[in-house]
Amino acid sequence: MSLSPYGLLELPLWGYALVTFVTIQTMFLGVTLYLHRDQSHGGLILHPSLRHVFRFWLWFSSGAITKEWVAVHRRHHAHADQPGDPHSPVVFGLRRVLFEGYELYSVAANDAQTLKNYGRGTPQDWLERRLYSAYPHHGIVVFVAAHLVLFGVPGILMIAVHLVAQPFFAGGVINGLGHAVGYRSFEMPSTATNLVPWALLLGGEE
Repeated sequence: MSLSPYGLLELPLWGYALVTFVTIQTMFLGVTLYLHRDQSHGGLILHPSLRHVFRFWLWFSSGAITKEWVAVHRRHHAHADQPGDPHSPVVFGLRRVLFEGYELYSVAANDAQTLKNYGRGTPQDWLERRLYSAYPHHGIVVFVAAHLVLFGVPGILMIAVHLVAQPFFAGGVINGLGHAVGYRSFEMPSTATNLVPWALLLGGEE
């Protein structure tokens, strides 16, 4: 039996685009609904089963660990656009946040004091201790392997688009442009802005 360069699932061009769009949008929904609104601020209380779905998908598709993301985000709010903000364009410059947002996030996420001070209340169950936090990169490895097996050569481009989406849009566009350009509906102490008046691609974060 010969191996197809298109993997187990050969799709039309729009099919590959749709799968990529769905995987990215599910990731963004996990970020905005689970990590941001549920875990970081408690403004939204998700059903426990939905929390598990998002926690798995974020680990599987992006390598995101709940405690790290929440701690970095809470620290951002505690020092919004001031020294101590881990990813402010006011502090680091817009260009650096746009193109090195992931690196800035990683520095803060690996800071033990940040995790201790701002990561409280996040999951510490068996799955978190034995799988997600213990093997933070294994999920994304399986994600990549699954794409290659299912989609073959087109899967390489799908993987590339998916892996670039979160650091660029979440790290660069939201944390960078969202604190440097845009408009406000009301004044507030930080430089946070809205970029567009509708929410279609980034779960309302834009």
